[in-house]
Amino acid sequence: MNTPRIARAAAVLAACVLVWCVVGCPKTDQPAGNEPSPAKTSGKGPVEPVQPSAKLPDPVPEGQTVRIAMIPKLIGIDFFRACQKGAEEAAKEIGAGCELKYDGPTEAAAERQVQMIDGFVDQNYSVVAVACNDPDNVSASLRKALNAGIFTLTWDSDANPESSGRPFFVSQARPKDIGYALMDEMARQAGEDAAYAIVSGTHTAANQLIWRQFMKERREAKYPKMKELAVEHPGEDQAKATQAAEALIKRYPEMKGIFGITSVAFPAVTEAVVRAGKQKQIKAVGLATPKAMKDYVLKGDIESVILWNAVDLGYLTVYASYALAHGTLKPGDTKLAAGRLGEVAVEGDQIVLGPPLVFTKENIEQYDF
Repeated sequence: MNTPRIARAAAVLAACVLVWCVVGCPKTDQPAGNEPSPAKTSGKGPVEPVQPSAKLPDPVPEGQTVRIAMIPKLIGIDFFRACQKGAEEAAKEIGAGCELKYDGPTEAAAERQVQMIDGFVDQNYSVVAVACNDPDNVSASLRKALNAGIFTLTWDSDANPESSGRPFFVSQARPKDIGYALMDEMARQAGEDAAYAIVSGTHTAANQLIWRQFMKERREAKYPKMKELAVEHPGEDQAKATQAAEALIKRYPEMKGIFGITSVAFPAVTEAVVRAGKQKQIKAVGLATPKAMKDYVLKGDIESVILWNAVDLGYLTVYASYALAHGTLKPGDTKLAAGRLGEVAVEGDQIVLGPPLVFTKENIEQYDF
């Protein structure tokens, strides 16, 4: 017998077993091949991994107060102040059975929204309704809220419907209607062969991304001679949006139109055109509150403003949240009773406020938001 050879073989075998146990052996509390998906972080630490499906919480019992946390993209701008006005109107109209907390970040930051959602979960609110700055970053926290027994809803700008599990999105108007209205108005004002640029908000805002998709669809189908020159994303910062628009005006002397497709961007691009003295050469078209754009319209710097009734959007969101919490709004419903708005259409998982509005010299002074 070759004892040294056997000893060496035994040593090698023992070393292999040791290595396998250290790096390859399954842990006793975790079956091999079934590792958990990594948890997403929320700003407060790890949250639960996204699950493949969501079950809605049990309805809030009759007689118990429905506590609604409503989070805008940011606070301190006219659009979301108007939404707050409508939300508070609805909460007051519903009465003692509805408690509303309206609060948001001071800048359009998804991370701050995630922190706020998690905070409202900890405070055991009945409903968390969010206008999302980023459809994906916010989704894990919305799923966490659902798993904790809290209803979730999105409004103005949606989350990822699948990963968030949110049952409904309160839509200010059908995205197709908004995109088409913007492109039709630019073609009417600047011409059906106009070259134009777009100033948006953030790269990740779901509502702006889908409006641009429908703007492109409309252009390609109805105005094939129109040309998109550039798209800028200065964020929800009016000074940066103005600078972006001024740079576009200098860069593209052939430009006949410029879009501002947020309530911050449209006043900014309009001001840039006015400063350049090019109101006749470059048509500014976009989305903003009538209050923010009234002086420009009345002076003739721009012809129109496109939006929806922001007060009504906030109002509808509270009614939808309240109905969802009480179980009177359920997946599969086709309409929602919403106070002074009457019956509002529910199309799949979207609660639709209505078509966009066009504000001109003839009607802009009728609106106070």
